[in-house]
Amino acid sequence: MFEVRQKPEMVERALLVRLYFDKSEEEESASLLDELGELVSTLGIEIAESVLAKSREMHKKFLCGTGKAAEIVALAKAHECDVIVIDNNLAPSQQREWEKLADLCVIDREEVILDIFGKRAQTREARLQVELAKMQYALPRLARMWGHLDREGGGGGTGGGGAERGMGEKQIEIDRRLAHLSIDRCKRELEIVRKQRKTQRKEREKLDTPHASIVGYTNAGKSTMLNQISGSNVMAKDMLFATLDTTTRRIDLPDGQPLLVTDTVGFVRNLPHRLVEAFKATLEEAVLSDFLIHVLDATAPEIEIFQATTLHVLEELGAVGKPIITVLNKIDKVTDPWTLVCLERQFPDAIHASALTGQGIDDIYKACSKILEDRVTHENYRIPQKRGDLLNLLHEDAKVISTEYDENDIVVTAIVPANIAGKLNPFLIPH
Repeated sequence: MFEVRQKPEMVERALLVRLYFDKSEEEESASLLDELGELVSTLGIEIAESVLAKSREMHKKFLCGTGKAAEIVALAKAHECDVIVIDNNLAPSQQREWEKLADLCVIDREEVILDIFGKRAQTREARLQVELAKMQYALPRLARMWGHLDREGGGGGTGGGGAERGMGEKQIEIDRRLAHLSIDRCKRELEIVRKQRKTQRKEREKLDTPHASIVGYTNAGKSTMLNQISGSNVMAKDMLFATLDTTTRRIDLPDGQPLLVTDTVGFVRNLPHRLVEAFKATLEEAVLSDFLIHVLDATAPEIEIFQATTLHVLEELGAVGKPIITVLNKIDKVTDPWTLVCLERQFPDAIHASALTGQGIDDIYKACSKILEDRVTHENYRIPQKRGDLLNLLHEDAKVISTEYDENDIVVTAIVPANIAGKLNPFLIPH
């Protein structure tokens, strides 16, 4: 089923497992297991049961002890599962041991996320990034994948196993070379994409248009927020990783300033580092923005953990130190007064908003304007009527508040961005 293995989509029932090794980890592990359930459901797979299992110590072979592993396998077979999904990251050797014991497909959280990304990527850039991450993940697991192929289409017990293994080993060497070539090709093509994006950024910088990125945990409502802020129609669904491709929209703030706003891929706990690396071309929008709009799901019990996860990934990307507007989204769904009090204490400076109803959107506009207030001035101009070019400039790049005709001149009151103010200085009316 999983695209990493290039297998057909035949998996229907999954047993989910999260292993933890200390009592203090139990609560967070339970939350991660619930999140794994959402991830697996996103792939359209039925979840037979979820198991939160404690192991006294970490074992090299299965992570847990052999007895615990055997119990998990027995449970998977009792539920007639096609796959065991282990939330912990498994080394290639551990996956092989699990599959040898279970005679079932066994995958980890990273492979699930890779599969979701593979299904959702739309643009050439996103597809390249997913392909790179998949090949990097698959490379040390090629022997395991060939084991699956041998089991599915092998010689049927006709003997000659040594010869078949020899051919398999030869094929593995070929596949490794092909994998390395694919990785190099993806890296080269992504570098081209980065150069193209750099060129686009330079064009934006020429216009001196400020830029904000919407960041946050997956499924926090970032795409819906972009739609509400910009009046656009970006795909927004109630599912994990609905957005993998960045979308940028231009808006005009109340003070007349233009602002570019970009939606970014959502973050998730235990995001595989190779995905952070592979998606740098997409996530660098957050690094290069003037400021960030951090959207949090106000209904999420783990809201503080989600905030910390996002800030940690931003730190990895080098996006720390930027102004951040924190937005508590879905606030309309928080009906318990005590929960609202707790949210206000935890996030005293956050804007309460709903991307669905439009609540708080004006406050977001005002917060953006405040961050950029040094870029605009409130001015009065006396412009000759024959200078239609200057009037057009004001209407296109500033916010015109009023116009009055005075003989052959037009008196204009406007909020003017700094990037065009110099062209209008000769026509200023002194304060």
